[in-house]
Amino acid sequence: MKYANVIVDITHEKLDKVFQYSIPEELSESIHPGTQVEVPFGKGNRVINAYVVEITDRAEYDESKIKPLCRIVPDSIPIESQLIEVAAWIKENYGSTMNRALKTVIPVSRKIREVRNGYVELACSIEEAKTAIDKFSSDKRMASRVKLLNRLVMENIISEKVITGEMGISKSVIAALKEMKIVDIRYDTVYRNPIHEQSLMKNGVKEHTLNEYQNRIVSDITGEMNKSDGKRVHLIFGVTGSGKTEVYMKCIEEVLKKGKQVIMLIPEISLTFQNVSRFYGRFGDRVSIINSRMSAGERYDQFKRAKNGGIDVMIGPRSALFTPFENLGMIIIDEEHDGAYKSETVPKYHARETAIMRAGLNDATVILGSATPSTESYYRAQTNEYMLHVMEKRVSGRKLPRVQVVDLRQELEAGNRSIFSRTLTELIKDRLAKGQQSILFVNRRGYAGFVSCRSCGKPLKCPHCDVSLTYHKYSGREYMKCHYCGYTIDKPEKCPECGSKYLGRFGIGTESVQEKISEMFPSARVMRMDTDTTSGKDGHEKILSAFSKGEADILVGTQMIVKGHDFSKVTLVGVIAADLSLYASDYRASERTFQLITQAAGRAGRGEDEGEVVIQTYSPDEYSIVAAAGQNYEEFYKNEISYRKMMGYPPISNIAAILFTSADEKFGKNAASDIAARIKNSKIDGLNVIGPTEAAVAKINDIYRFVIYIKHSDYNNLVRVKDGIERYIEMVPVYKHKLNVQFDFMPMDNY
Repeated sequence: MKYANVIVDITHEKLDKVFQYSIPEELSESIHPGTQVEVPFGKGNRVINAYVVEITDRAEYDESKIKPLCRIVPDSIPIESQLIEVAAWIKENYGSTMNRALKTVIPVSRKIREVRNGYVELACSIEEAKTAIDKFSSDKRMASRVKLLNRLVMENIISEKVITGEMGISKSVIAALKEMKIVDIRYDTVYRNPIHEQSLMKNGVKEHTLNEYQNRIVSDITGEMNKSDGKRVHLIFGVTGSGKTEVYMKCIEEVLKKGKQVIMLIPEISLTFQNVSRFYGRFGDRVSIINSRMSAGERYDQFKRAKNGGIDVMIGPRSALFTPFENLGMIIIDEEHDGAYKSETVPKYHARETAIMRAGLNDATVILGSATPSTESYYRAQTNEYMLHVMEKRVSGRKLPRVQVVDLRQELEAGNRSIFSRTLTELIKDRLAKGQQSILFVNRRGYAGFVSCRSCGKPLKCPHCDVSLTYHKYSGREYMKCHYCGYTIDKPEKCPECGSKYLGRFGIGTESVQEKISEMFPSARVMRMDTDTTSGKDGHEKILSAFSKGEADILVGTQMIVKGHDFSKVTLVGVIAADLSLYASDYRASERTFQLITQAAGRAGRGEDEGEVVIQTYSPDEYSIVAAAGQNYEEFYKNEISYRKMMGYPPISNIAAILFTSADEKFGKNAASDIAARIKNSKIDGLNVIGPTEAAVAKINDIYRFVIYIKHSDYNNLVRVKDGIERYIEMVPVYKHKLNVQFDFMPMDNY
């Protein structure tokens, strides 16, 4: 017997309560997650519509009390069905409960109240209203009724706000007249709009004439859209400043002409006035946005507008992917390499893979764009899974910036112990004299745990996994550990490569950079952009807008300042410490370093004046830094994919991390060991099991954490392992109560 777990009222988001029905044998092959069915509900067996969220062979209740569902609703293709199917796919492919997947995908909330405007109008003829006025005029206590009815006789309909505000008449008067059937009240829903027209360009944005490269790409993409067997996933690899946004807008225009809708994903940090205004100016109020800093009511209203056909283009971070468009025609993912597209909370889905899945349900097109594509996406383009489009030059003939690499080891030898090289210092002085702007990028990504030598620049690395060892301090002991294989050593006193005593954790903060640059150049106007200075609702916008207007000479910031921003007066970018991301304990460290440096360099020289970039590093010969300095993605990719092939990392192989947490350290460790042994005994050919070992952060809030890594060339085998673990935990009651398990899949992901 098969059973269907269903939601009976999706419009009110009763997601924390599902109901179970048995599936009649004749329907068993036709029902899947997302199918709309009719079910007998309640004691009276009232037949209502429901959505199937899960198929199972396990009865949750006494089988004799489980009712059979009635039938499949014919010709039903509501957007909720599609979103439930997406949620089921996320659950299966990324590991999660169905409940969590549904709450991720279905963008409504029972706690949000609709904003409504009330209007009072006559419910009787004017003659009847005048008769009522004559009747009420004899009683002074009825003066408010007379006042309201006299105005309604003249205007017929009045806003409730005007009546209670300007006219000073209470709602009880309106209610009394309504009860007497003299007036009626109708309500119109008002959608909260996060885009305020008055703050955007009312006259629209002038449409740019596309150049040869842009025209060719638009033509190729739209040509594939019109083919029944055309490519549905496109990768636009365009250097910084090559005009990818204009290509996006032209493609959106073509989709809208077909009566379809578009979702455009961008990293949330880039969701600023500068970006939104371009799209709003081009497409008007058919565009809306979604982001985490909007109120719950604003977010709710944007999804309602989308479902009701009030907008055609939704712009936002990965959560915008679940916009309930009925006729989706295109999904665009700008800066597709960005780590923000990978969810950090369960379910840990990747927006790129999920977008491709959702597009498949709609026969829609997916466009991925980046100046530094993820290795996984470029690999798929090279193997012809994606269609590749290349934009090699900046628009208007502007040149890419000149790049200099400064060896910090030589700076140390020359007696310069400052965080600024002599070259960078002189160039900042030059820009200040010319009235031009500079950006100082503090590459903090991944710095927290690695240790390196300031004399030779070498980090402490795992001899087995070719990633940096992570620094730990526990019970007075300082040690280094690899979180891929568990290799551990005590923290050495001297560098094992050159014997130098200058060995320690490497880190630098934006605040200290701001202080030091202000000390060196007291007259310079310096702004800082990091998580501390952007905590407010409009924090990012205020800083970026002020810098764009020339209110500061130097902007100091973390990776958030390199996310696609366009500052025409910036002619110098300094990368303070490229090595901080280079030696993170992650196989993607070189890729992230290349991407961050290349994206940072791309902020220079976007106006009339040529740009210049200074990369400060202890590893000037490392291939990612050499390639970034040369703005040479192909050279980087050739080295990176060779490394991935040699080590068996994605996209050549797939990896999943299985995280076990428990309040009981011994129990958690033993449970992880038990499950690791069962995985190894599963006898799946080619499956590589590593661990269990302590997680990078072994203990949080008195909860102990252990991790197992599994690798296989076939992603489906990792899913098999996940399914097996979930079944096993269900069979062991103590695991269900004392052990929490999370799955983090890395199938061709970049996060």
